[in-house]
Amino acid sequence: MRPAAASAVLGLALAVGAPTAWALTRPEPAAGIPVEQALPAPAAPAGAGDLPTLPTVTARDAAPAAAQAAPAPARISVPAWGVDAPVDAVGIAADGQMELPEDVSRVGWYRFGPTPGADGSAVLAGHVDDREQGPGALFPLTDAAVGDEVTVTDAAGTATRWRVVSREVITKQALPLDRLFARDGAPRLTLITCGGPFLPEFRSYRDNVVVVAEPAP
Repeated sequence: MRPAAASAVLGLALAVGAPTAWALTRPEPAAGIPVEQALPAPAAPAGAGDLPTLPTVTARDAAPAAAQAAPAPARISVPAWGVDAPVDAVGIAADGQMELPEDVSRVGWYRFGPTPGADGSAVLAGHVDDREQGPGALFPLTDAAVGDEVTVTDAAGTATRWRVVSREVITKQALPLDRLFARDGAPRLTLITCGGPFLPEFRSYRDNVVVVAEPAP
């Protein structure tokens, strides 16, 4: 069984250390179209609507073909943000939250979801900063502009290019999880880090910065 999307994003609620000076600035909370509009719509529940049309059965070799897993993303590059960072495949931690690389200069790809370029929302996430390590790889996400180009290169050396269409600061409790982790619909690249005010009592930022990009023409 694949982990539920709802448990996957909650790991972003934890900050690694105290906030850096950037938190004192207040960038515009949104740019482009709303995140929910930019992301794929969640699939209809099983049994809803008309019965699906079954595909025509054709004769073929009975031996099952080996499944070809798509290469995992290995690097993200965004010249406009000064970002060029390695990407690690991550899953779910023991506490049910999404794992993130401990090294804030690295970005995590949610390996139970789509790879960049496949149908659905491919999620890359990372810490915004750390008390000792400083700003994280996705630190510039708060300044992402519509039209910025993002390149993701996979382990086989194949690159996919993306264009930012949405940036929004969203309170963590209000994140549209079903869309953020959609496994079907139009291909989208979703980038997430922490943002908003830092809450010392929780060692956490209140919000998430979510940037959505679509395949570049």
